[in-house]
Amino acid sequence: MDRIIARNLNLWYGDFHALKSVNAIFQANRITAIIGPSGCGKSTLLRVFNRMNDLIEGVRTEGEAFIDGLDILDASADLAALRKKVGMVFQRPNPFPLSIYENIVFGERIRGTKAKRDRLDEIVETSLRSVFLWDELKDSLRSSALKLSLEQKQRLCIARLIAVKADVLLMDEPCSALDPQATARIEDLMRELKHNYTIIIVTHNMQQAARVSDDTGFMLLGELIEFGKTAEIFAAPKDKRTEDYITGRYG
Repeated sequence: MDRIIARNLNLWYGDFHALKSVNAIFQANRITAIIGPSGCGKSTLLRVFNRMNDLIEGVRTEGEAFIDGLDILDASADLAALRKKVGMVFQRPNPFPLSIYENIVFGERIRGTKAKRDRLDEIVETSLRSVFLWDELKDSLRSSALKLSLEQKQRLCIARLIAVKADVLLMDEPCSALDPQATARIEDLMRELKHNYTIIIVTHNMQQAARVSDDTGFMLLGELIEFGKTAEIFAAPKDKRTEDYITGRYG
């Protein structure tokens, strides 16, 4: 199923043309990796899908972006609903300076819902189980989330998105701060999560893209040069610029 569609997507930061006529289809229950050199527009494209670029002064967007058939760039789009549906994980995990428990139920708290304690407990357990943290943390839920390891913090941030029932997970270099063992565990987690979520990951690590993703897009100077199945992109790229980047002859 086509979950996200970008059509002739252009974005400017002031006079700088950061995204140039991007066209792509991201399918549900798959992991899509966006690769390319620094400054090529990868993270900008990712942030289109939850409208985070709107927070930057001077940003202008043209074209279309649909999630589940809804035009998210329309002026009438409900941004609160969009950002609940489309969650984001950043390079450095950013847990709130609260307990592990309160990090998970934060979304319920700010919505002002009067969920009973049993319901909140269920949300916490389900979310932590989804990221394989429950057994590790069930006896320390009232401890500060800031005391966790980097990997645990990143898992917790993903659990926080699951708690608010996000459908799409945007991951901007989610393993860049992690060691190889922690990276492998986060990659295993992504493979599990794709059964229930649509995942788009921005990564500089081409080996990671090859290992974890089903589809890959290569970006260069704001253009989406090539997009397709990961195995095909890495084994037989159609564009010489893609081949040059993958083989290390570019940049």
